[in-house]
Amino acid sequence: MADLSRRSFIQGLGVGAVASVGTIVGVPANAAALPKWDKTTDVVVVGMGGAGMATAIAAADDGAKVMILERQPEATHRSNTRMSGGFFHGPDKNGDPKALFEYSLAMLSGDNIPWKGEGEQPEVAEGMARVWAKYAPTTVEWMKSLDPEFKVTTSPKYKGAAFKNFPGAADCAYQVWNATYLSKASGNVSSYNLPKNETHHGEAFHHCLLTGVKNRAAKIERVYEFRAQHLVKNDKGEVIGVIGDYKGKSMAIKARKAVVLCSGGYEYNAPMRRAFLEGPGIEGWAFYGTTFNEGDGIRMAQEAGAGLMKAGKAASRIIWPAPVRHNGMRIGMITPVVGMGHSIVVDNYGKRYTAENKVTDDPSRYFFYKEAVKFNISTLQYAQTPSWLIFDETLRLKRPLINYYDSTPGYDFIDYGKPDNSDAIAKGWILKADTIEELGKLIKAQGENRDRMDPAVLAKTVATYNQYCADGEDKEFNRKKRTLQPVKDGPFYAIPLVAGGPNTKGGLAANEKREVLDWNLKPIPGLYCVGEIASALKFVYQAGGNLTECLIYGQACGKEVAKLPNRA
Repeated sequence: MADLSRRSFIQGLGVGAVASVGTIVGVPANAAALPKWDKTTDVVVVGMGGAGMATAIAAADDGAKVMILERQPEATHRSNTRMSGGFFHGPDKNGDPKALFEYSLAMLSGDNIPWKGEGEQPEVAEGMARVWAKYAPTTVEWMKSLDPEFKVTTSPKYKGAAFKNFPGAADCAYQVWNATYLSKASGNVSSYNLPKNETHHGEAFHHCLLTGVKNRAAKIERVYEFRAQHLVKNDKGEVIGVIGDYKGKSMAIKARKAVVLCSGGYEYNAPMRRAFLEGPGIEGWAFYGTTFNEGDGIRMAQEAGAGLMKAGKAASRIIWPAPVRHNGMRIGMITPVVGMGHSIVVDNYGKRYTAENKVTDDPSRYFFYKEAVKFNISTLQYAQTPSWLIFDETLRLKRPLINYYDSTPGYDFIDYGKPDNSDAIAKGWILKADTIEELGKLIKAQGENRDRMDPAVLAKTVATYNQYCADGEDKEFNRKKRTLQPVKDGPFYAIPLVAGGPNTKGGLAANEKREVLDWNLKPIPGLYCVGEIASALKFVYQAGGNLTECLIYGQACGKEVAKLPNRA
């Protein structure tokens, strides 16, 4: 590798220069010629989450030599895939193929739903759905081909098609699976960094793909601690490589066939959040995936002329933002207790506004964030940002408010403490009071409430809800009866809830081949993307969709780039 410092390397480069190998996109003008490549391979994959590993495996199996560039160190590598719940889709092969295509098209875009006003990605939706319908029934089989020890389990909670009224839902034999290497359920414990055969959920999903990558070491090279910074184009406008920082030094990697961006979304990039997310993009949102998703691939692709599609979409509901920050933004925690008995959700004024189970249940859970970012045109306020989870001692003692096995607490981004929630109370993360009125006063004193909470209104809301529990019917919002358990055993508690979830949906414009498209929807030669950086799930979301698109489009893209001719 050339011994060249990043500063001296970058200072000599610019957008306008065309040397023997082309230009670095996005670097200041007045450039000198590019240095020689430090390494060369067929396909460069940026990012080693589920999308990157699936793409690399498929490309290698079709004959390409692949290099995966991962920003994080190997010892502490934590991707959104790894931190996930480990759910993914695998419809039964005996289902109706046409019905599966129709359901896929409805889920990805809604183009075949009569009442849908606008397709989410109409120019590419049909092709995307055909690829989804082709690969989805083989996901379990493909994962087990990577590692025969890999297992899947089912859950009644995620059985069948989530959107029962969509075309094809009744006949497509849809199914969602959970990843594991265990023979029995794991409980609420993390398996991060345990031996492979002791892992479950997202950790197991990650290990299965990693096993596939390691078993192809002759074809797939992994480079950790490489932060990709700029794409390189030749004089034909084709993307032929990546420039980045490797352990403090600049490195140039040539891709003979293609560069595939799998570097995730923009959860921890403040300017992108302000530009794309609805409502208060910084304080009104939190995410519980990796803090390393800073939009690098999106920025690089835009420098190369990429367009965007629905960049403001996110796989999100309302979650608990911890008083822990990264890049100035609060880190979130997955909060599965929302919607459980002995709790309600209220707005900043102390009023309920929804059936709480909608926050965490399919099919509404991953676009419930829309409720949080509603703007009142009369008061000019976001009344539901933050919302507040109000709960009693019974729920506090029943279980931790968060998941220990995944998300930021499960992967050492947040030290939550004891499962009875007592440490979080001692830290002041959870507000505590002897009465509901006193709890209302505590909420009112919180800066983010902005003096809007009325303790008397909150007390009345809780009393009304408790009466609904006694009656066995939520007369306001029709909350599920099995969750109608009163908030009555003091002390009482509250935590804020803001829009957020595992990830943004990136937004790069891309087609079913995962070619990155410009603003005229023309492919940028040599540039591809897979995963959250350009999620296919722009319309709605069924549990496990993010991992599924990693497998489906990773395979499709890997096969596509492997057959490309070498570029000069």
